[in-house]
Amino acid sequence: MGDSDATPRRRATFAAGLGGSMQPMNGKSAAASQSSVTADFGRDNGLGKRDRMVEIARAKSKSEKHKRRNDISERMSCHKTQESLLSSSSGFSNYRGILNWCVVMLVLSNARLFLENLLRYGILVDPIQVISLFLKDPYSWPAACLVIASNLFILVALYTERQLSKGSFTERVGFQVHCINMVNMLTFPAAVVLLVPSVTPVGGVFVVGTHTILFLKLYSYKDVNKWCRELSSVKAKKLARSLSCPSAQHLNGGDRKVCYPGNLTIRDMYYFVFAPTLCYELNFPRSPNIRMSFLLRRLFEMLFFMQMLVGLTQQWMIPIIESSMKPLEDMDLTRMTERLLRLAVPNHLLWLMFFYGFFHSSMNFSAELLRFGDRQFYNDWWNSETVTYFWQNWNIPVHKWCLRHFYKPLLRRGFSKMVSQSAVFFLSAFFHEYLVSIPLRMFRLWAFTGMMAQIPLAWCVGRYLRGNYGNAAVWMSIIIGQPFAVLMYVHDFYVLHYRQEAD
Repeated sequence: MGDSDATPRRRATFAAGLGGSMQPMNGKSAAASQSSVTADFGRDNGLGKRDRMVEIARAKSKSEKHKRRNDISERMSCHKTQESLLSSSSGFSNYRGILNWCVVMLVLSNARLFLENLLRYGILVDPIQVISLFLKDPYSWPAACLVIASNLFILVALYTERQLSKGSFTERVGFQVHCINMVNMLTFPAAVVLLVPSVTPVGGVFVVGTHTILFLKLYSYKDVNKWCRELSSVKAKKLARSLSCPSAQHLNGGDRKVCYPGNLTIRDMYYFVFAPTLCYELNFPRSPNIRMSFLLRRLFEMLFFMQMLVGLTQQWMIPIIESSMKPLEDMDLTRMTERLLRLAVPNHLLWLMFFYGFFHSSMNFSAELLRFGDRQFYNDWWNSETVTYFWQNWNIPVHKWCLRHFYKPLLRRGFSKMVSQSAVFFLSAFFHEYLVSIPLRMFRLWAFTGMMAQIPLAWCVGRYLRGNYGNAAVWMSIIIGQPFAVLMYVHDFYVLHYRQEAD
C-alpha cells in the first residue's frame, strides 16, 4: 500500500515540475537564454574556422611534399616509351608549320622565277593584245552573234515541251525534235568557227563552251519534263527524282511552289539557263536574300583573277612556249623534258587560278545574284586519294549531270558499272576534244587520248596506291598529265601558224 500511495505522489510531483517548466518566461530570462545560445554558436563557428585553416595548412604541406617528391623523381628519370613525331605510329597529325614552310618556299622560288623572267624579257603584259584575241575585225563580232543566236535553240526546246504537255506532239515526235535541236546546237557553231576566219581562238572557245553548256542544260530539261509526264500519267503525287513538287520544307519563305506543266514558261526557262547548274528542277532551293557584300567580293575576285590569268600568260607562259619550239622540232628528248617541266609549273598555277576564279568566284556570283541555294560547285578534290574521287569532286555540276542523266540510266538499262564508267569517260573525252580542236581549227586528239588514259590510270592508282601515295599520284597527274595535252595543242598551234608565216 505504501508503494501504491507513493506512486500518485511522484506523478503529481512530476506534473507540477512539468507545469512549472511550461510557464511563460519573463523578459530577463529569455534574453539570458538567447545570449547563451549566441555565445555557444560563436564559439562553435570560431572552432570551425580554425579547423578549416588547419586542414588547408595540412593540405598545402602535403602538396608541397608531393611536389618535392615529383621533382626528385623527374631528376632521377626523364625518359618514357614514345614514338618520334614523324613516325606514322605516333598518331601526330599537326603539320601546320611544315605547310607554312612549304608555302613560304613556294613563294620565294616563284618570286625568283618572276624576277628572272623580268630581267630576261622585260614587261610583256599588253592589254591591247588581249583585245585582239577576241576581235580581229572591230566591226565584225561573229562570236557574239553566235551566242545571241543560241536563244533560238532555247526557244525551240521550250516550244517542244509545251506541245508535248498539251498532247499536240507525241513522245516520238517530241524526241525527234529535241534530237535535231541539240545536234544543231553542237554542229552549227562548230561549222561557223571552222569556216569563218574572223572568229579568233578565244572567241571560238567562248562560243563552243556556251553551246556545250546549253546542250547539257536542255538535255536535262528534256529528261525532267519527260519524267513529269510519266509520273502524271500514273497519277503520282510526288516527283522523287527531280523534286518537282516538294513538300514545304524544300521551299524558302514566300517562294511559290511550281508543278508541271506550270513550269513551262519563258521566265522559268531563262532562270535555269543562267543558273549555275546543269541539272533542271521545277523548284530550285533559294537563298532568302541577296548579300551585297558577298556579291561585291566575288565580283572583285573575278576581275582580279582575270587580270592575273592574262598577265601571267603573257609574261610567263608565252616566252617559255616560244623557247620550246626548237627542242620540240629537233626532238631533243632532254631539252623537251626540261621545257615540259618549266611549262608544268606556270600552267598548273594558271589552272588553279582558273579553278578558283570560275568555280568559286564567278559561280557564287551568279548564284548570289539569282538567289540560287545550292552552292556546292566543288568538293575537297585536293584530298583525292584516287583518280575517280578527283573526277567526282572537282566539278560537281558536271558530275551531277553525268550521274543523273547518263550513268544511272545506263545502269537501269542493264549495263555494268565498268561499262557505264567507261562510257562517262568517253563522253567527257569527246567534249574535251570538241572544246579544244574546234576553236584551234586542228584535230590532234590529245585531249581525247588524255581523258581516255584516265581509265587505266584510275585503275592503277586505286589498286596499287593508298593514302598519301595515292594523293601524290593524283597531284602528279594534275600537274604533269592533264596540262600536257593543252601544252601539246599550244605547241602544234604555234608550229602550224607561225612557222608557216615564217616560211
